Amino acid sequence: MNYLKILQSSGVPIYQQISEQFKEEILAGKLKQGEYLPSIRSLAKDLKISVITTMKAYEQLEAEGLVTGVQGKGFYVNAQDSQMLREQHLRKVEESLMEALQAAKIARMTKQEVFDMLEALSQMPEEKS
Repeated sequence: MNYLKILQSSGVPIYQQISEQFKEEILAGKLKQGEYLPSIRSLAKDLKISVITTMKAYEQLEAEGLVTGVQGKGFYVNAQDSQMLREQHLRKVEESLMEALQAAKIARMTKQEVFDMLEALSQMPEEKS
């Protein structure tokens, strides 16, 4: 589970960083229905963090309905409703656009400049991850 990135200096709590990264993996379909997340102890050991921190991240995912905890087995990914997934993605786009619009206001960009930039960015080839 080396792909999780924890930034100590980000100001975002570690448990939240973990849950957000798993949430992105689930919503992107990289973690599929029925797949188990790494055990709480092994993830804590891999990331060199507290078991309590890992548990808090998993409980947050469970509260959002993304995973289910099974006593003695761990946490597995729930089936994702396609409409719910779309809503999650729309919300993320909306949040990102609001942030971008705030930055554009600070930069004193016109509406047309923002549209032009969005158009130019949408024409760029996608990066492969």
